[in-house]
Amino acid sequence: MSITPHLTVHRFGLGPRAALPADPTQGNPLAWLDAQTIGAGPPVPPPEGRDAAFALAEGYAAWREHDATPPPAGQPSPVTRLFRAEQEAWTKHLLTAEEPFRERLVMFWLNHFTVAERGGFGVTTAYAGFLRDVVRPRITGRFADLLVAVSTSPSMLYYLDQVASVGPNSSFGRRSGRGLNENLAREILELHSLSPASGYTQADVTEFARLMTGWGVERMREPFGTIFRPANHEPGPKTVMGRRFEEGPAAYEEALRFLAAHPATLRHLAFKLVRHFIADDPPPDAVARIEAVLRDTDGDLGAASRALVRLPQAANPALTKLRSPMEWMLAIHRAGGTTDPRPVMGGMAALAQPLWNAPQPNGWPDTAQGWAGPEGVMQRLDLAYDVAGRFARQDPRALLASTLGPLAGPATSRAVTTAGSARDAIALLFASQEMQRR
Repeated sequence: MSITPHLTVHRFGLGPRAALPADPTQGNPLAWLDAQTIGAGPPVPPPEGRDAAFALAEGYAAWREHDATPPPAGQPSPVTRLFRAEQEAWTKHLLTAEEPFRERLVMFWLNHFTVAERGGFGVTTAYAGFLRDVVRPRITGRFADLLVAVSTSPSMLYYLDQVASVGPNSSFGRRSGRGLNENLAREILELHSLSPASGYTQADVTEFARLMTGWGVERMREPFGTIFRPANHEPGPKTVMGRRFEEGPAAYEEALRFLAAHPATLRHLAFKLVRHFIADDPPPDAVARIEAVLRDTDGDLGAASRALVRLPQAANPALTKLRSPMEWMLAIHRAGGTTDPRPVMGGMAALAQPLWNAPQPNGWPDTAQGWAGPEGVMQRLDLAYDVAGRFARQDPRALLASTLGPLAGPATSRAVTTAGSARDAIALLFASQEMQRR
């Protein structure tokens, strides 16, 4: 069974743009997907009138000025305004992206390595750099490089409180009485690498937290970024998962690369990739295949992505994965051809998935169970009708052909082609089972 162009765009992309031809992959779906897994990809346009470096400097200056002084009541801080501008720029990019599989991979890894606005100024100030410079260029490189870059980024160090962790026997720890914060150590082991299935223990978490001490963020003078403070570092060797690491700054990267190559990590990554792109209940043979590719290529995420789209299950025309609110809102707005990010972001928030603000470090749910509650389903129906009003001048039959094509079932085709008005027809298309699944 070979994967078809419509299925390729529907399952591995963000949904077709209204302006795309009927065959957006130009007859070679696998080559179209493969091309998006090589190199760093095109840059993400920054907010209007800003480049990435200026945005970071502006955020840093705003933070320094307002770190201890909240903005006037009812007004967002300068950092929040900058963060909102970045959110709009990123959403607009997704609405117009011509490499949608690559952006889906970016979305997957941003969720795997969740940092969120609720983490405060430290996260929001550095988020543009986290997306543009840390995660996005590395999602088709080696997993070890991605893990090291994320785990030493200012956003992650702030989000999981590594900036507050001090070795109790370090010179600063003895003077101040401060001690370990295990949040980042725990989440790296539990979520980012090994997973609990590896059998790591609380002792491993504590040892890893001791090993990580000293790493923090320099925020009160330029350059805003990661720094190692020897006075905060716990002295002595540490042992994590049976591996001994000596004291000093080099141990953190050494440990991260050890964890990145661990068999349990490769199995965990393979499971999550297959669950996200193929099925809520990942087929064991598919997981084993992606795990083998990661093992045999030294954690090459580009190779794993190319193998993922070649799984036999990838060509199954059955649409079983429920799109998350973000995926669905992007799909229906791309179908309509809009470039306005605001209704997309508003719809995501209404459906309880505000952009870059997951409630917990484990990110957003990746199965239907997390999104298919009665209230969420009813809200999708309401939003489908609201969004359809924006595109009511379009031909519903043409929209059906460009978005679903042969993926549309008889009931959906009949409902769209016999509806009483263009708006009703488009609302039925957007609310259809096929449009809500991939």
